[in-house]
Amino acid sequence: MKREDLRRTRGEMLRLGREGLDWVTYSVQASEIIRRAISFQRSCWHTVDPGTVLFTGSLNQNLSCSGTWLAEHEYVIDDVNKWWFLARSGRRAGATSLATYGDLSRCVRHRSHESYGIGEELRGSFVIDGSYWGAAGLLRDRDEPWFTHEEVQFLAALSEPIADGLRRALLVTVAAQDPVQDGPGVMVFDEYGEVASISPAAERWIAQLVEVPAPAVASESRIVQAVAARARRLRDDQDPLELSARSRARTRSGHWLLLYGTRLAGRTDGRTAVIIQPAAPNEVAPLVALAYGLTEREAQVTRLCLRGHSTEQMAQALHVSAYTVQDHLKSIFDKTGARSRGQLVGQVFLEHFVPRWEDISNCPPGWHAVGSYGRAMPPQETPAAPVPDHVDTVQA
Repeated sequence: MKREDLRRTRGEMLRLGREGLDWVTYSVQASEIIRRAISFQRSCWHTVDPGTVLFTGSLNQNLSCSGTWLAEHEYVIDDVNKWWFLARSGRRAGATSLATYGDLSRCVRHRSHESYGIGEELRGSFVIDGSYWGAAGLLRDRDEPWFTHEEVQFLAALSEPIADGLRRALLVTVAAQDPVQDGPGVMVFDEYGEVASISPAAERWIAQLVEVPAPAVASESRIVQAVAARARRLRDDQDPLELSARSRARTRSGHWLLLYGTRLAGRTDGRTAVIIQPAAPNEVAPLVALAYGLTEREAQVTRLCLRGHSTEQMAQALHVSAYTVQDHLKSIFDKTGARSRGQLVGQVFLEHFVPRWEDISNCPPGWHAVGSYGRAMPPQETPAAPVPDHVDTVQA
């Protein structure tokens, strides 16, 4: 594969990421760009909460899998080329044939979908500035040749520009809609991960999540099943504050939900629950800051700016000079695209995301503005393209 091909493809990805697309439209077009260099017949794309590496959105093309299957194979069952491992290991991409030394049957995922005519899989995790924003699986039919080492390296080299596009898409303005008025929804799972009960509110919230195609039944939501699998997998001493089984997901209407999993009282029968509710400002704001690429100090300056503090008041609160505050504000304006404090407050954060910011503590790495795996350039303030209602699929 020629170096010029990679350079051209990276350039196309970077330009695509600046078109102000929602993440589904971006992923569909990114697939087509990749397909010009790497052939595949099916694909799946997922957005990820960088704080907890749990799925927040799902797009399947010519492919279908249940939420239970996806969660079990990514967060529970030991297997090769898990997306979170590719992200954290620095490899960024991997092919099943290479990971299994030519014996695809050694891959649990492959054995589970081989009967549907699916062969080799090339997986990519998309990371930029240490933050993991999304993942994709490119699959070939059984009679197609395996992916080569050069193709794996090609996809790995696209990790940063694709991650940049996905985090920009997170910040795309969605046409204003009235928020869904509903209380928290609850799903209860038995010790085997099967859904024991689901509340009507949970079903309504799940219908708001971006999953293409939508799950046949609400209980098979890929996003909810990921949270449930994490909660079920954790031992008591691993997560005493119950913060790891959480994700923040943006809905089709542009509003934010918080999903969190917990083991139920007694913990004797292995039951877990996932609660779905509107996300509070202090839960969303750090993710927004991470997507914009604000540093920890820039996030502090922004919070003070939102509270109406003057430059002198911010300097006093942060124990720095007024000139330093001005430098921080200039950097914040460059990253968010705002041209004044009023625009920063009014257009970028208040109208676009949340009514206020609050400091938070005792959160997992990445839940704050400074992630465990951020720096982003501002997206264009362009209305989001509509999310497709369906994609033709085959069972897998």
